Amino acid sequence: MATILLADDDAAVRDLVRRALTSDGHKVQVTQDGLEALDILGASASGIDILISDVDMPQLDGISLAEQALALKPSLAIVLMSGFSDQLERAARLRARKLLSITKPFTLDQIKQIVRTVLS
Repeated sequence: MATILLADDDAAVRDLVRRALTSDGHKVQVTQDGLEALDILGASASGIDILISDVDMPQLDGISLAEQALALKPSLAIVLMSGFSDQLERAARLRARKLLSITKPFTLDQIKQIVRTVLS
């Protein structure tokens, strides 16, 4: 099972994703924005297997967070979430070994499956 860092400014989404992934046996650390997530990555990047982040967040958006996270840990797997497909197109320039995206709204099964896929 993976250690996952989840960054989303929407409390309902954070709770949904956390519950779905912990029910699959993953350890999920929750943050409410990109800056908080970056602080955690800076302190413990080696312990994080997957970063799951909303794209549209105040202060530090998900794509900028992903870029900085990859600078800290190039092997980090990343899942970006967004309700807007054009935002996900910006992620195409990211040079991640494993990068997937999921469009909101999604089901519990869909978020579980995307994590299984990024882990394989």
